[in-house]
Amino acid sequence: MRIWLKMVLVAVMTLVILIPLAMVNAVITERAAYRREAVADVVRAYAGAQAVTGPVLTVPYSELVDVEETGRDGVVRTVRRRQASHWTFFPTRLDASGPLAPSTRKRGLYEVAVYEWAGVLAADFDVRIPDVAAPGAERIVGTPVLGYAIADVRGLQGTPRLRVEGADVALREGSGVREGSGVHALLDRPQPGERLAFQARLDVQLAGTESLAIVPIGKRNRIALSSRWPHPSFQGKSPWRSSVSGTGFKAEWQIASVATDAQRQYLAGASAAPFGDASRAQAAGDGGLERLGVVLADPVDAYTRADRATKYGVLFVVLTFVGFFMFEAVKQLPIHPVQYGLVGLALVIFFLLLVSLSEHVGFDIAYVAASLACIGLIGFYLSAVLRSALRGTAFATMLALLYAALYGLLISENSALMLGSGLLFAILAGIMIVTRHYDWYRLGGQSATRTD
Repeated sequence: MRIWLKMVLVAVMTLVILIPLAMVNAVITERAAYRREAVADVVRAYAGAQAVTGPVLTVPYSELVDVEETGRDGVVRTVRRRQASHWTFFPTRLDASGPLAPSTRKRGLYEVAVYEWAGVLAADFDVRIPDVAAPGAERIVGTPVLGYAIADVRGLQGTPRLRVEGADVALREGSGVREGSGVHALLDRPQPGERLAFQARLDVQLAGTESLAIVPIGKRNRIALSSRWPHPSFQGKSPWRSSVSGTGFKAEWQIASVATDAQRQYLAGASAAPFGDASRAQAAGDGGLERLGVVLADPVDAYTRADRATKYGVLFVVLTFVGFFMFEAVKQLPIHPVQYGLVGLALVIFFLLLVSLSEHVGFDIAYVAASLACIGLIGFYLSAVLRSALRGTAFATMLALLYAALYGLLISENSALMLGSGLLFAILAGIMIVTRHYDWYRLGGQSATRTD
C-alpha cells in the first residue's frame, strides 16, 4: 500500500476513534450531573451553601411631606401625606470568626462536604439619629431593627444568642426591614438627635453545604476562619494571611469599607448569594454583594480531572498511531487498520475505566489501576502485532511515560496549560529529531534507507 494512502487511512481511523472518545466525555458529563443532583439532595435534607450579612442597623421613621395628586376632576392639588422611610447604619467595626467543623454526607456513590460553623459576629455601632427635618414635617422615629441576613436559616442549630451591651436581646424571624431570611432584634426607640453607641455580639451555630460567605459590611472588617478541611478554595479577595496544611487551614481577612463596594451595593438593594449560586442575585436584578469566604471542596475533583484527561485523549491516539506508522514505514512492518482501531479503542477504554473506578476509590488509585490495565493490554497485543516482545515493551514504556505526564497535568490546577504546551513541544521535537535523516520521498517508494 502506498504511503500516502496509508496516511489517509490513519487519519480516518483517528477521526473514527473520536466518536467513542466523545461518548466517554458525555458519560463524564452525565456522572458529574448526577453528583450535582446528590449535592442538591443533601441541600434539601440538610442546609445549603451559606452567606451571612450583618449586622445592619435600620431605623425607620415617617414624616409629613407635600405631594401632588390629580383628583377625579383632573385638577392637580398639593396634599400632605405621611411617608415612611428609614435610615441605614453600618457597623464601625465587624469581627466575624469561628471554626468550621467539616464532615461529609453520602448520597449513593457521591460524598458531599458539609460543615457546622461556630460563628461569632461582633460589631460596634456609633451613630447619631438625624434631628433636622423640614418645617412641619412632624417626623416620628420608629423602633430600630438590628438585622442579620442568612442565606438558609434551616442551617441554624439550636438558638442563636444576641447580646447588646452585654444584655441578652430576643431574636425574631427574618432579616429585618428588608425582605429575606435571617434573624433580627428590636432595640429601644431613640429620640431625634440621640447618639446610639453600642456593641452587639451574635453567637450562632450555622450548618451549611460546601461553602461559607461573609459580607464585609462594616467600616473596618476582620474575618477569621479555620477548619480541619485540608484543601480549601478561598473566595473573594485573597486572605491577609493564611496557612494550609494536611491538617486543615487558617485564614484571616482584614479589609476596610473604602476597599470594598459592599455598603454601596447594600444600599442599592443587592443581597448576598452563596458562592456558586448567582441565581438569587440575578433574580433580584443585581450583581450580588461582595463577599469573602471559603469553599470546602477539592478545586480539581475527579470529574474535572477526567474531563480534562479526555481532552488529551486525541493526543494519545495520534501519538500511538504516529508510532505505528513510523514502524510500518521504516521497519517494513505491515499493520492492518483494524489493529490501529483496536489499540485506539483500548486507549479510549482507559478514560471510561478512570471515571468508573474513581467513583469507588480515590482518583489517584483509579488512575494507576486504569493506566496499568491499558498499558499491559496494549503492550501484550503489540508484542504480537510488531513481531517482537521488545518492540511491544518499548511501546508500553512510551505509553507509561505519556500517562505519567498526563497525571502531572491533571493534578496541576494552575500550571496545566504551561505543562501541556511544553509536553506537546517536547513530543514534536522528539519526532523531528528521530526522523530528521529520513528521506520521505524514498519512503513513499517503499525504501527505508537513510540519507546520511
